[in-house]
Amino acid sequence: MTERSSVADLARTLREEVDRYSPGERLPSSRALVDRYRVSPVTVSRALAQLAAEGVVVTRPGAGAYRAEPSGPAKPAPGDTSWQEVALSAQTAAGPVPRSVDASGVLVTLAEPPPGVIEFNGGYLHPSLQPERALAAALARAGRRPGAWNRPPTDGLFELRAWFARQIAGPGGEGGPTGADVLITAGGQSALTTALRALAPPGAPVLVESPTYPGMLAVARAAGQRPVPVPVDADGLRPELLAAALRATGARVLVCQPLFQNPTGAVLARERRREVVRIAREAGAFVVEDDFARSLAHEDAGALPPPLAADDPDGVVVHLRSLTKITSPSLRVGALAARGPVLERLRAIHVVDQFFVPRPLQEAALELVGSPAWPRHLRAVAAALRPRRDHLAAELRRQVPALVQAAAPRGGFHLWVRAPEGTDEAALTGAALRAGVAVTPGRPYFCAEPPAVHLRLGFAATAGTAEITEGVRRLRTACAQALPQGAGGGEQAPA
Repeated sequence: MTERSSVADLARTLREEVDRYSPGERLPSSRALVDRYRVSPVTVSRALAQLAAEGVVVTRPGAGAYRAEPSGPAKPAPGDTSWQEVALSAQTAAGPVPRSVDASGVLVTLAEPPPGVIEFNGGYLHPSLQPERALAAALARAGRRPGAWNRPPTDGLFELRAWFARQIAGPGGEGGPTGADVLITAGGQSALTTALRALAPPGAPVLVESPTYPGMLAVARAAGQRPVPVPVDADGLRPELLAAALRATGARVLVCQPLFQNPTGAVLARERRREVVRIAREAGAFVVEDDFARSLAHEDAGALPPPLAADDPDGVVVHLRSLTKITSPSLRVGALAARGPVLERLRAIHVVDQFFVPRPLQEAALELVGSPAWPRHLRAVAAALRPRRDHLAAELRRQVPALVQAAAPRGGFHLWVRAPEGTDEAALTGAALRAGVAVTPGRPYFCAEPPAVHLRLGFAATAGTAEITEGVRRLRTACAQALPQGAGGGEQAPA
């Protein structure tokens, strides 16, 4: 049982027990609760904190926890907020036009599933794969640096900017950016938001891979931009369709993930790389290169192609990357790299939106990537992701062969699978959750009508191969209920 589920179970038990106490009466001590329920002191502390947040108990430092006094007078009935529908609409000559910001495609990977549910929808490393000790040590050292809590430069600490520039430029480094071309951002999502706001006005078309990362589609739509799909195949973005889309739309921005594309896992083929940049340059368009997965290469990935930004003298490529995926969801430190006048616009929007990234986080990131623990961590993650990937692929073939897999990527966190024709995606994902496994539906990855029903199945947020086996067994149960009749099949996994 995980710590999270233990906390939820204890909180549920204590919530029921509190009814036996009078208002203001003291609950048993934390030590007594540890002994009674055979849980850790941390679990007791977190469960009591949850009940305190709900107003069920009141905690007094050094004195313990007490049943909360009855609440005051009933809250007044809510007011009429219907006027906000007009206020939140775009005003045009023809009248108000409803606007909306859809974060559902992002929240599906950020929402914490109920206790006991296996996370095939996770977008971050499992806690056992995160460098928690190295992060704690880096943060402790960072906090002791002179000036660590002072205001940082708005562009970011130059040493950290220079480190990101070296990572982008690669071993040779002649054609890549320098530290002066880099801005430190609050993670990759923040960098993506800044880039799209800088490069395209509201109403403008933005070319995107199809399928693509839902968080990018949400950013574009929130900015009033119009995502236009350019199909991806096993070798990545198709240059001939890119050229046609640029001609047809007049777009001045392409967003792509050339390495281990999300969700297909495709790597942009060598012969297409220069072609994509050339086509964009001739059309007078920018290429936003989201290099989110470079640190997530698996043990068998081999030599990785350099970023598009590593050889870009004309400043066509706006490059972004982050430390978050390879470390922890809470180390929100990323970078934007660009050349020419666009850098000034990026810098201005970055300052207006964020002021700066907190200096302690930047100092901690510097300490982490400069420590001996950093290369060890990268090797450990590469070694851990490969068997998880292979095991998930094998279990899907054995237990749920009706889900057709794309080629297993040699980097990233997930597999992309296609469900049989006639599958109801909402019914399938709902049945999976009821069976105890959370999966990511494919619909949010398409900005136009999807060609088929897909699922994105992650393996990085799982505890290991045993949990993957159990997760696929639960998914098999869901498929038996939700797939078209006769499409389930597969060998029954042992209980």
